[in-house]
Amino acid sequence: MGITSLYGKKCLITGAASGIGLATARAAARDGAALFLTDINGPALEAAVLEIRGAGGKVVLSRAFDISDYEAVRAFAGAVHSGHGSMDVLMNIAGISVWGSIEQLRHEQWRRAIEVNLMGPIHIMECFIPEMIRAGRGGHLVNVSSAAGLFGLPWHAAYSASKFGLRGVSEVLRFDLKRHGIGVSLVCPGGVDTSLVNTIEIQGVDLRDARVIAFRERFRKRAISPERAAQAILKGIAQKRYLVFTSQDIRLGHWAQRLFAPLYEWIMNRLNNHLHALTLPKPRRSST
Repeated sequence: MGITSLYGKKCLITGAASGIGLATARAAARDGAALFLTDINGPALEAAVLEIRGAGGKVVLSRAFDISDYEAVRAFAGAVHSGHGSMDVLMNIAGISVWGSIEQLRHEQWRRAIEVNLMGPIHIMECFIPEMIRAGRGGHLVNVSSAAGLFGLPWHAAYSASKFGLRGVSEVLRFDLKRHGIGVSLVCPGGVDTSLVNTIEIQGVDLRDARVIAFRERFRKRAISPERAAQAILKGIAQKRYLVFTSQDIRLGHWAQRLFAPLYEWIMNRLNNHLHALTLPKPRRSST
């Protein structure tokens, strides 16, 4: 009952207008999936649908809405189920990224991170998985967490709260859904060069600071492409993997975290100190 190929499978993808979501939608379309796409950005989603259809892909239905809005998700699910039946594959890819130290983060940033990154996927699962169970055809659930759902990265308290939460939900459903033939994959990307690199919120940090710009460029050089992340996701589905890593550095980091705790703590402390330095005033050069 497991999904070994997306050919002819009904596949719902959130965040499908950009980044990993768009790359995954393109890859799934090439594999013959029948796509149901959502994103909060209406014009970008429309452009994505036109592109995929223009390349010969099948987009059955698309709708722009905010996945943190439960009623919007429920209305979309009703339209999908009444017209097309249950899904075979759910991919929760949509998300936002907010960084900041505890003393800098605003309450609305904490709330928005949880609403989009955790409650959004929960809304999708709540509205679509019961129909998959009732259909009795099995299927697959993909939840995109993050390296911040594995590691205590500095300034990631709000983001990690949402991503660790999604990891916990996935860990439970991994076993709960097995009896129904529904596999679960938890995707933990590291650096991925998407539009989030440019739009990320870092509370309390001047994004125009040359040190921050240099840090961002170093990040981009190490980051993988959204297409590579999409390939890892689809491979994870086909191979029925629970933990899906999009790059070796996160796989090795997870291994070190579990087996070499002192090394993990040393790395996290070094990274924390390095990022904290970015919040300090830039040293002035002495004139001679």
